[in-house]
Amino acid sequence: MSGSSESPYIRLDVISGKNLNVPSCRLPAGIYISINVDSRRHWKSTISVLSSEKSAAWGDTVTLSSQASPAFSVEIRASYEADRILGSGEVIGKLELSWYDLLNHGDEPFNISFSSVRGVHPSLTLKVAVVHACDDALSDSLVDCKIARDTDAGHARFAKYVKYKRVPHLKVAVQHFQLVLDQCPVSHPDHAAALTNLAYARLEGYARNDLQDIDATTSLLRKALALRPQHHPDHPLSLYHLTEALNWRHIKKSTAADICEAAQLYHELLPLCPEGTYLRSIVEGPNGVDHVVGACNNLPKDASEEGICLRRVILELCPQGHQLRHSALGKLSLVLITRFTQRGNIDDLDESIRFLREAVSFCPEGHSDLVSYLNNLAVSLGYYRFDHQGKPNDLDEAISLYEEVLRLRPVGHEYRDVSLDNLGGALVRRFNKRKDIDDITRAISLRREALTLSPPGHPDCGITLNNLARALKTRYEELDVSEDLNEAIDLHRESLRLTRLDHPERHVTLYSLSLALRSRFTHTEKNEDVEEAINLGQESLAALSSLHPGRYFSYMCLRRAYLSRYQIQHNPADLSLAIENSRLASGHPTQGFPNRIRTALRWVAEAESHQHDSALEAYQVCLELFDNHMMTRSSIISRREAAAAFSGARSLPVDAASCAIRGDNLRRAVELVEQGRGQQWSLASRLKTPVEDLESVNPKLAHNYLELSKLVSNAAQDSTDSTDRAAADLAATKYRKLTEQWEAAGKGAIETQFDQSTSDL
Repeated sequence: MSGSSESPYIRLDVISGKNLNVPSCRLPAGIYISINVDSRRHWKSTISVLSSEKSAAWGDTVTLSSQASPAFSVEIRASYEADRILGSGEVIGKLELSWYDLLNHGDEPFNISFSSVRGVHPSLTLKVAVVHACDDALSDSLVDCKIARDTDAGHARFAKYVKYKRVPHLKVAVQHFQLVLDQCPVSHPDHAAALTNLAYARLEGYARNDLQDIDATTSLLRKALALRPQHHPDHPLSLYHLTEALNWRHIKKSTAADICEAAQLYHELLPLCPEGTYLRSIVEGPNGVDHVVGACNNLPKDASEEGICLRRVILELCPQGHQLRHSALGKLSLVLITRFTQRGNIDDLDESIRFLREAVSFCPEGHSDLVSYLNNLAVSLGYYRFDHQGKPNDLDEAISLYEEVLRLRPVGHEYRDVSLDNLGGALVRRFNKRKDIDDITRAISLRREALTLSPPGHPDCGITLNNLARALKTRYEELDVSEDLNEAIDLHRESLRLTRLDHPERHVTLYSLSLALRSRFTHTEKNEDVEEAINLGQESLAALSSLHPGRYFSYMCLRRAYLSRYQIQHNPADLSLAIENSRLASGHPTQGFPNRIRTALRWVAEAESHQHDSALEAYQVCLELFDNHMMTRSSIISRREAAAAFSGARSLPVDAASCAIRGDNLRRAVELVEQGRGQQWSLASRLKTPVEDLESVNPKLAHNYLELSKLVSNAAQDSTDSTDRAAADLAATKYRKLTEQWEAAGKGAIETQFDQSTSDL
């Protein structure tokens, strides 16, 4: 088609653009096209969001008179505001064209190419047609506005700074943006945009070590974000800019608070970034979420509520298929295990095991983190949950996991000795429960092999000697072979000799040797053995701070030594010292409730057996610990399971009351019986009237209670029927949660019936 004089009007369709690199590398809110007919008249397209491929689509149309001017310019511009634009944005490309250039392409879409920006040529796809009518779509330029001129000058200078890396360009850009901010007070509609432009230029200077005041820059971005709350079109971009500032401050100053806040902001930002947009690709990229996740994974372990909340945020930033999800799972599992050891809440441990299973499933054989996750899963199952619940399947699975780790560390692997030792330890634990001699025999064999890989001079030699000695002592206690005990004592002594005085685990060897000597004393009754055992126990205690977890084991070691000497020599002072160490051990706050309850139960037995006057105190401590332990369990079922783990727990309140009666303390006897009732009665047992009667009072509540009862029953069946360990764990967790809802419904039923009964009085 030629430029015919039949019609002076041309319709221009702006279809799309690609290779839209921004010269300054700044992330735009969108891209728009500007057609300038003369110095005063121009047309602007809508602002299109940049895609992850750096393309944009418009579909906008403008009809222009070809007689207004023989030539015109087409500009591609980046806007840094999604709504109200401050200035004209940054120029990506500009072309001077004539109407003939356009009409020469006929009726088909065609491309026009612009000068290269960072190695690629931006281009636009256009289409033209001759028409017979025109809507005047041109508007007056705003270039004459000083705020706009200063803003555009700032963008231009900033782009030059990025391209040529010359600090004078940055200083001029900052001056222009500061002038704009001075003209836009807090009440001005462009105040947030002015804050952001100035802050971004300063942030880029900080990242390139050309400017230093990052704190003031971060403050500017916080102010801008406050002016762009949720649902503001520029809220996502303001969030992103603040995360950039926090990331850079963390990179240069290693401030943990900054990277933690950045993670929280990314967690808020990610759902606001539509799939396929350039913003989404940047946020999800190596300098966005991946950087934050990696940095947070290097933070120290923090099992506080805030620390665990952060780990959950990090996990949510790594959805299924994310390359860093396995590390997020592993880190979250570790803090949950730590909190479990502090509070004893089985939900934390179950959740940790579930996360570790997923982390293991993510890692194929040969993955650098697979062995670590297998080990942690084995510890969680075979040490923590087996101790807490006593389920043999957990210990069996842990042994299988340790076997797998050992397979992945063949002969010659630098950490094979550790895997041999860990598997040996799990077999010792199983032997203590099942008394299968093959387990303890293999455990000793594995630990002997580990010792050959840890000769004198090896950093783990002392630990390996000590662990082998403990396995031999365990076999001695079952088979009564004195050679095992004597070898154990010799190995403990060698371990102690190799362990320097300031070694953080020296106390373990001290009380381990003490326990072995105490065992030999009960067999030979040689006083020097028990004297040394007591001295070693006291030395281990003296080496530890008041809240060190190891003090519990030192107390227990001294308790056994004093009690053994009392049983042979019958000195009342030894019994009192044994009781005192029982008191200290059961009250040591760093130990979990199960161990402290068992210690208090032993105290009860010893005080009753020897008619010691601390018996009633022992009962009281035991009941208080039992109460506290029950409070950590999330359901009636789990409380019953916890109670069943302690032999004689049901009769404890009655036994305590009997002790009080023998001491002529009748008031305390009644209190103890009532305290015991509070522990033993469940919500279900308090529901004295039939559920059918409840229907007449509150039909909806009765229906909910019955439905939840069915779900609890089904979930219980699922948790026992499943052969898949991960599925079984998930079913057990579901069962526990449903039981909590069932209990709540039961409590509501009790309260409803109580209200009804009182209203009838």
